[in-house]
Amino acid sequence: MEQLVVRLGANPDEPIHWIVWSSQQNEIIASGELPNAAQLATLADRAGRRPICALVPTSDILLKWVALPAKAGRKALAAIPFILEEEISGDISQQFFAFGPKNGNKQAVAVVNKEKLQSWLNIIEDAGLACDQVIPDVLALPLADKNAWSILELGQQLLVRKDDWAGLQGERDWLIQAINHHARQYAKQTEQALLVNDYSGTDLADMAGMENLEVSVMPLELPMKVLAQGVKLTEFNLLQGEYKISTKVGGQWKKWRLAAVLAVIALFTALIDKSLEQSRLSEQLDTLKAQVSSEYQRAFPNAGAYRDLRTTMTRQMKTLEQSGGGASMLIMLSQLRPAFEESQVKPQTMRFDSSRGELRIQVVASNFDALDKFKRQAEAQGFTVEQGSINQKDNQVIGSLSIRS
Repeated sequence: MEQLVVRLGANPDEPIHWIVWSSQQNEIIASGELPNAAQLATLADRAGRRPICALVPTSDILLKWVALPAKAGRKALAAIPFILEEEISGDISQQFFAFGPKNGNKQAVAVVNKEKLQSWLNIIEDAGLACDQVIPDVLALPLADKNAWSILELGQQLLVRKDDWAGLQGERDWLIQAINHHARQYAKQTEQALLVNDYSGTDLADMAGMENLEVSVMPLELPMKVLAQGVKLTEFNLLQGEYKISTKVGGQWKKWRLAAVLAVIALFTALIDKSLEQSRLSEQLDTLKAQVSSEYQRAFPNAGAYRDLRTTMTRQMKTLEQSGGGASMLIMLSQLRPAFEESQVKPQTMRFDSSRGELRIQVVASNFDALDKFKRQAEAQGFTVEQGSINQKDNQVIGSLSIRS
């Protein structure tokens, strides 16, 4: 599984470190550093559909273990803000309390100012990204030895993880002094040196030279790779309660709701158009079927009823093609076609005597010359043409012809 991990700064002007990490392939897909939050939008293509985790500075978050009464229920969790009130500067109503793991009667709590948390979320949203998880950065550091602190240098800052739910983060020079102070206090209590595992290969000679401090250099890795690996092992997420992911998804839905409604309306409109088109085509098909049936009855008045028009028509055509003298009505009409076209004579009725191979037709011509022209053309094709009665009506000539092959 591939994931985009970004480490945000305490304010928008601080650098942002990022990495695209494949836990399945155990390799870095891409990584880098952005000068400030304004450049975060350039990671949109990198993100794609990958889940996004944001690491935020622990210096802006209070990580505490709170002792609860035995068999404490959910009501006890609601009292935690008041239990921690003396340790929090500012109004507790302006603080967000996220609950972490529970160990016996102790509850892990992360406290962050609501305005600060919202500013991080706004930075991510303004960049066109959708964050799935927000974690205090020190909780992504590994704990190879619970008796040793873990330390990582990222840019100009140090990240220190003290145990499962405690850590330090800040400027390198300031934090070295803080670590030295903790080491002295630890030595006074245990008469032992404080163990520190260094995961970034940082030059900590000035720290190693301190009394009461023992530094072990761990295998050298890219700092963001170390954090990305730690993210996969961290189940905690600051996005709880009012900041739960489903709330953000709902906001995205509101943004796209109008487009979705319009798409549904367009779909229904298209379906209605298709239904109307199908109805119109069905009506045209019924009309065509009626016309075909009428023409069939006119062509074959004695054929009677039928079930399958195609089969019946094929049978009737085969009957017409058969003739006693080897002549075929269809062949004769095909051969007479040039005579009809050049003379402009039009047949009105026709009957075929298969026993005699004779075609009797009644034709309409514009004048007598056209009728004679047809006769000459037919005879030129090898037919014998006999004229029957000829009448003139309404500037047209109507005559009967007997044509034999």
